[in-house]
Amino acid sequence: MPRLLSINNYHYRRGGADIVYLEHAALFESLGWETAYFAMQHPKNLASDWSEFFVEEIELGHSYPLASRIVKTSKAIYSFEARRKLARLLERFRPTIAHLHNIYHHISPSILSILRGAGVPVVLTAHDLKIACPNYRMLSGNEICERCKGGRFHNVVLQGCVHESRLASAIVAVEATTHRLLGSYRDNVDRIVVPSRFFVEKFVEWGWERERFVHIPNFVDAEAFEPGFDPGRDFLYFGRLSAEKGLPTLIRAAAGAGVRLKVAGTGPDAQALQELAATLGAEVEFLGYRTGKDLHDLVRGSRAVVLPSEWYENAPLSVLESFAMGKPVIGARIGGIPELVEDGATGWLFKSGDVQELAEVLRQVAGAPDSAVAELGRSARAVALSRFSKAAYVEATRALYSRLATI
Repeated sequence: MPRLLSINNYHYRRGGADIVYLEHAALFESLGWETAYFAMQHPKNLASDWSEFFVEEIELGHSYPLASRIVKTSKAIYSFEARRKLARLLERFRPTIAHLHNIYHHISPSILSILRGAGVPVVLTAHDLKIACPNYRMLSGNEICERCKGGRFHNVVLQGCVHESRLASAIVAVEATTHRLLGSYRDNVDRIVVPSRFFVEKFVEWGWERERFVHIPNFVDAEAFEPGFDPGRDFLYFGRLSAEKGLPTLIRAAAGAGVRLKVAGTGPDAQALQELAATLGAEVEFLGYRTGKDLHDLVRGSRAVVLPSEWYENAPLSVLESFAMGKPVIGARIGGIPELVEDGATGWLFKSGDVQELAEVLRQVAGAPDSAVAELGRSARAVALSRFSKAAYVEATRALYSRLATI
């Protein structure tokens, strides 16, 4: 029986990468694989038979006593605890493949040489740009930033890229420099799975070998989502309320187009966005955090979902989930979004950050016949069922695993 070791910072559904980590492991377990997990301790973690091996919780944004802060900082850069605990886990569980997701800042790339030393093939999914950019987003302040290309990681500190803190930025810069010098990723990771072709090209542009990457799109279990094709009146954004998500652009465009917008989510910019909407007189309803059936009902009841990002998105699950629920998506033409949204077929695209172009798209969609909008929703669901299906994901992943190990 093949064995899969899944590794990720968080062992609960915290964000997109964590969802993929959990669903990937569950999917292979359903196919008869034996699975084990390695993660960080956290109060919200799901129950796990492997939790005794999980490393101590670290959160860079938290306030710790000085002595504890020094220890945790050193672990964020290079964790001997993670190496020790993973070595113990490998004594009990001999994986056929180790599949890693987000490990930086918490578990740390220090574990990679332990897996290599044990002869375990290593696959890493690049959910973000961390293996190139120390702050993982290629974003400084509210603008796209590629100053660190070529290993110029001192720019992270100069720009205060992490939590707008020079100290946190310095820790991340040291971490990136350390693992670049050690070759932690380059020498110990066999293949890097990338959900978007855009990210592959960006990594190659930053000096990575193209042969190291395998493009495997994210999947959505569309059969598990009930679709709602009838278009509502309101447009919907759901997700984090932060600057890189393009919410100010969306609110200004909604005001200019005279359409109603619902915003579901929380984040650091919530109050500023509410004030902006009030100042513009925009019809925006802020709904706070929504999940499960509440969120799905909002999606099904919308006219279209809007993703106005102003940073290099990878392959947002929000697009695939919207498709699965029969809703077309209005997406910014940036990062991997255009690989998911086909203009005029499963949604509409606009230039990222362009208020006027987005306003025009919103007016167009608001004034389109319901039957035309519904037809795009049906096409979007069909794409989710075929191109982004579990079956397609499993086939591509198993083919990759078979090239690296005897299965």
